[in-house]
Amino acid sequence: MLIRRFDSVDYQPCWQAMKTFSDQRDDSAADELWVLEHPPVFTQGQAGKAEHVLAAGDIPVVQTDRGGQVTYHGPGQTVVYVLFDLKRMNLGTRVLVNGIEQAIIDMLADEGIHAERRENAPGVYVAGAKIASLGLRIRKGRSYHGLSLNRDMDLSVFQRINPCGYAGQPVTSLSAQGSRLTRRQAEDRLLAALAARFDARTADAGAPPDWYNPLIDQGQDRQ
Repeated sequence: MLIRRFDSVDYQPCWQAMKTFSDQRDDSAADELWVLEHPPVFTQGQAGKAEHVLAAGDIPVVQTDRGGQVTYHGPGQTVVYVLFDLKRMNLGTRVLVNGIEQAIIDMLADEGIHAERRENAPGVYVAGAKIASLGLRIRKGRSYHGLSLNRDMDLSVFQRINPCGYAGQPVTSLSAQGSRLTRRQAEDRLLAALAARFDARTADAGAPPDWYNPLIDQGQDRQ
């Protein structure tokens, strides 16, 4: 599978690119993992309920086509979009979800952090606090959207929502658990865990796609 690394990417063009890729790919197209950060945004799942957005303030809320309720993306959080041909991989949705969750659990275990999944509440939890969220869309046997892992971020923003539809759900991050991984180190270890879990070899995808427009952060180009 091909790895595409981006820096900071606006949510909506990235979402549209995922849909386009999934709709236009043919049976010979390699599966891809897109790893990136988004600027602050709340995203609401297909069946998301407005009452779970408590106080969005100046952060935009985007109604999207993934499963699940509302979540937050922002600086200090690693997002990995999982663009798989499930028919070719002979994977069902539950196996895919469990595999992604287990890859995160494996990666955290290597950092000395004990994590677990919950039945009927997708994601990964550390002592009851959510450290990673999942939201997927399966269309025509192909997946898009994916996971987010809280790395080193402002967790107070989650108080503006009921994370994933659960009022009072505590959240945590790698840094809050004592990890000192850099962004690149965390991404590399997470990607390696995903590749191992799905028994895949990885390669760098090379030049960025045409749609990618790196954002400017504090006056510096973040390519």
